[in-house]
Amino acid sequence: MLHPQARALLDLMIERSVPPTHTLTPAEARTAYRDRRSFTQPAAPEVALVNAAAADGPHGPIPLRVYRPLGAARDAALPALVYFHGGGWVIGDLDTHDVLCRELANGAGCAVVAVDYRLAPEHRFPCAVDDCFAATGWVSRHAASLGIDAARLAVGGDSAGGNLAAVVSQLARDAGDPPIAFQLLIYPATDQRLGQASHQSNGDGYLLTRESIAYYMNHYIRDPADRLDPLASPLLREDLSGLPPALVLTAGYDPLRDEGLQYAQRLSEAGNRTTQVCFERQIHGFIPMGKVLDEANAAVSLCAAELRRALTA
Repeated sequence: MLHPQARALLDLMIERSVPPTHTLTPAEARTAYRDRRSFTQPAAPEVALVNAAAADGPHGPIPLRVYRPLGAARDAALPALVYFHGGGWVIGDLDTHDVLCRELANGAGCAVVAVDYRLAPEHRFPCAVDDCFAATGWVSRHAASLGIDAARLAVGGDSAGGNLAAVVSQLARDAGDPPIAFQLLIYPATDQRLGQASHQSNGDGYLLTRESIAYYMNHYIRDPADRLDPLASPLLREDLSGLPPALVLTAGYDPLRDEGLQYAQRLSEAGNRTTQVCFERQIHGFIPMGKVLDEANAAVSLCAAELRRALTA
């Protein structure tokens, strides 16, 4: 059953005539996504330090935001999470996920490096992949100057960001660098064929809809053949062995629920230490919404605890 708080949020969006994402231009959708955070997100917690940086990438500089948690000594080499925001590869930025990155930094006791990768349709697939892999390598190479321990480096993200974290983990394995110690995959998009049963059962009425998914896909993917590329659909990678330990978090009323579960199962079957947790009563995109969804705060705490365990073991 849908959590009453999630139901109330969906009803309020209908009552206030919040336009569906697929009815907006990308510029309008980005503004709407950014503006909604004041209603659903908790106040930004204090952290020890926030710095801007920029990584070198094949398409030009990639803006980064580096967080250090409360209580961290200035000269400590901290474990770190390189974080890729969600938003269908079309919306989202450093500000939309600022609160979540702060919460994860404090909760896990690690540095967090948020990546402002290029968005579609201005920069279509695989530009976001290129940016995220380049940024992760740059963080690893510049770990000393960032106050980061390169041997304890995780990648993570939500939705499209979870897709990118899974892909970066695969690319790093194949290249032998950078070493990734953990992957945090929050309701990740893993299969752009969109054929799982949850796309039908949860494709209408639960915030992320079939129409919105098509909107994102049409802006991100260059042509239908890209849907079968493992850089877009990491579930379709034939060999999933030798990947970092993972936490895969899913939501029961999410169209992406089944592909997240399938990816977790394949990671486990390939011999990777993988934990999969489904918040059965929640909708896609719930994890930053701790101001209105109590289970979002529990999910953030779970992610932070798993990060801490993986990066301090």
